[in-house]
Amino acid sequence: MAVLTVSVVSADQEIWSGEARMVVAKTVEGEIGILPGHEPLLAVLSTGQVRVTLDSGEKIIADATDGFISVDENEVQIVASRAELE
Repeated sequence: MAVLTVSVVSADQEIWSGEARMVVAKTVEGEIGILPGHEPLLAVLSTGQVRVTLDSGEKIIADATDGFISVDENEVQIVASRAELE
């Protein structure tokens, strides 16, 4: 089964990185869900939660402020001006 390689970073540090089966983030156009095989994407993040679901079902939740999300070949990069784990 395909997985996503996810990286969540703020302006000054890496918040979390690893493999996941789904990512949900809030963009300026609304909430978006990313699964393996998603089309390439570049979107502007809005202030809100980034939810990463691991294969085990465990969820990693980070509060993020502004930035962007990039998706390309099952790699998800989330870069926020401020982000911290809940």
